[in-house]
Amino acid sequence: MLTSCQPIMQILIDATPLFLRSAGVKNYTYYWIQNLWQQARNDRILTFPSLARLGALNHERSIAGAARTYLHLGRVFAANAAPSLPLLRWTMPKADVFHVSNQIRFPPKGIKLTATIYDMTCRLMPELHTGANIQADESLAKNVFSRADRLIAISENSRQDAARLLGLDADRIEVIYPGVPEVYFGAQARPSEQPYILYLGTIEPRKNVDTLLDAWAGFRFRGDFDLVIAGASGWAGDKTLARLAARPAGVRYLGYVPEDELPGLMAGATAFIYPSLYEGFGFPVAQAMAAGIPVITSNTSCLPEVAGQGALLVDPRSATEIRAAMEKLLASPALQKELGAAGLARAQREYRWDICARKSLEFFSRV
Repeated sequence: MLTSCQPIMQILIDATPLFLRSAGVKNYTYYWIQNLWQQARNDRILTFPSLARLGALNHERSIAGAARTYLHLGRVFAANAAPSLPLLRWTMPKADVFHVSNQIRFPPKGIKLTATIYDMTCRLMPELHTGANIQADESLAKNVFSRADRLIAISENSRQDAARLLGLDADRIEVIYPGVPEVYFGAQARPSEQPYILYLGTIEPRKNVDTLLDAWAGFRFRGDFDLVIAGASGWAGDKTLARLAARPAGVRYLGYVPEDELPGLMAGATAFIYPSLYEGFGFPVAQAMAAGIPVITSNTSCLPEVAGQGALLVDPRSATEIRAAMEKLLASPALQKELGAAGLARAQREYRWDICARKSLEFFSRV
C-alpha cells in the first residue's frame, strides 16, 4: 500500500542542454526542471546526470565545473557514437520514464520514452542551419520522436508542423506552453537616458536582425528613440555583427546580457520587437508580454499564437512593414497601453512555469 511518503513516479529528465552554450532549449530545460522539482510532491524528478540543485543560469557556459562538464558530454558523445553499447543504461538511474533531450541520438530501450518538440526549422529552413544541426535533427526525428510513447510540443504550431513534416500521430503530441520566470511579472525598469525599442535574441540569420536594421535606417522617430539590441553571437552571425560594430545611428548593441539583468532591461523598453523568420515558441516575446511591454513580431510560425492580442504582426521579410509598425506603435501611447495590457493578461494566464510543471506531471502520469 502506498503512503504519502512513497514516490508514485520516477521521471528522469535529460539535463544535457544545461552543460552546453545554448539559448532557448537551455532556458526551457533549466526552468522546467526547477519547477518540476517544486511541483512534484510524491513523485521523484531525477536528472541525467544527477544534479542536487541548479546553479545560476548562464547561456554562455555550463552550469557545472569543467571536469564534470567534459565527463558528462564525453559520455553522451560516446553513447551517440557507439549505439550498440548500452553506455547510457550503465550510467542512468532507474526510472519509469526517460525524457530525452535533443542531444541524445540513441536512447536506451526498455523504458518509457518522451521528448519535447521545439521547432521544425531544420526541415523548413535548412539554409539557416549548419549541416551538423540538420543531421542531428534527422537523427532526433528517426531515433527519438518516432519511438517515443508520447511527446510534448511547446506550441500548437510546432505540434502541427511535426505531425505534417514527420508523419507523427498528432494524438501522441500534447501542447504544453513553457513559462516565463516570475521576476518578469512586475519587473522594475532599468534606468535609461533615452527611450528605446528592444530586440533580445541570438544574432544569427533566423532571427532576422539585418532586416530590422534595414527598417531602422528609415525610421522617422530615430532621434527620439534608440534601438537596443541584446544577444550573443550565434551561427553565421558575422555579417550582422559587423553591421552592429559599425554603430549605426541610434543603435546600441549590448552583446550578451546576464540573465538577472534581462527583466529590468525588458521592463524599461517602450516596445519590444522580434522579427524572427520562424520560432517554436519565442521566449523573448512571452517575456516582454509578462513585463507588460507592447510587442511587434512576425506573422509567421507560432508567433501569432504566442502573442495573441498583445502584438502588432508584420511580414518579417519586409523592412517597410517593420518600420511602419514601429512608427504606428510609438506614435500612439494608447495603442502601447492596449497591447501591453493584452499581452500581460495572456502571459499571466498561459505562461507560468508552475502551470507548465503541473501539466507536465499530468502528462508523465498518462505515459
